[in-house]
Amino acid sequence: MRIGIGYDIHRLLAGRRLILGGVHIPYKKGLKGHSDADVLVHAVIDAMLGAACLGDIGQHFPDSDIKYKGISSLILLDKVCLMLAEKRLRLHNLDTVIIAQEPKLNVFIPQMRAAVGQVVRISQSAISIKATTHEGVGPIGQKEAIAAYCVVLLEEIK
Repeated sequence: MRIGIGYDIHRLLAGRRLILGGVHIPYKKGLKGHSDADVLVHAVIDAMLGAACLGDIGQHFPDSDIKYKGISSLILLDKVCLMLAEKRLRLHNLDTVIIAQEPKLNVFIPQMRAAVGQVVRISQSAISIKATTHEGVGPIGQKEAIAAYCVVLLEEIK
């Protein structure tokens, strides 16, 4: 078994769509980034890459590469799953938390679990997605950014 941790944060920006866990969340702002800036999926990717000792998201999908401009982070997650399979590793479970003052996310969590689960090919019962606020503290609490953490457990394929 291998454990990995991932983290990501992006600023909120008017004129962008908010995508979290592969799901469009209706909101007045979206996350600024080269791809769709899905902090939840980016945290999952970094946790998986870390557990496999494969570096981080920026090494594999640099924001300087035009082919990743506006790309769905779920596509990047699928590529990471293929990298793990090449190393004879698979995802056992993941636990995540999204930190956002706004919008309220609980109603979207089942859709996020389904979207992520479809890509990583594990049961939704092995995918935990939680949301919390930042109690008004710092850039997240001031509604300037959204962040996410993820912990994963990988297992070797025999």
